[in-house]
Amino acid sequence: MQFDLAPDIQKRIREILGKLDLPYIDATRVICFRSTGSSSRARARIWSFPTIWQKALRIKPHYALEVLGEKFDHLHNHDQTRILIHELMHIPKNFSGALLPHRGRGKRRIDHLTVEQLFRQYRAHR
Repeated sequence: MQFDLAPDIQKRIREILGKLDLPYIDATRVICFRSTGSSSRARARIWSFPTIWQKALRIKPHYALEVLGEKFDHLHNHDQTRILIHELMHIPKNFSGALLPHRGRGKRRIDHLTVEQLFRQYRAHR
């Protein structure tokens, strides 16, 4: 498996965050990668940076957002945007380096309906 920085995805993340009300996400600390050669069924995933590593390395919380090239790149732009929104929703409001599960409470639930709601907000700001 190979990982490469993905400046095109980084740019899209900044664009998405500029249009959605997610002020707790620091786009400069979400680093985007494109992987190739994975056997995963996922199209994208977000990686945490546990507190123990933050303290050991004396680095603020960061996230690695990975798109799996073979499963992501061929998708329509709208579907890619939905996937990126979904991954950003895993970032908690305290931007701690941890990740939120899919089955959160109330507004923090990560499912098709909440992703679609944010996608509509994103499209409204075009």
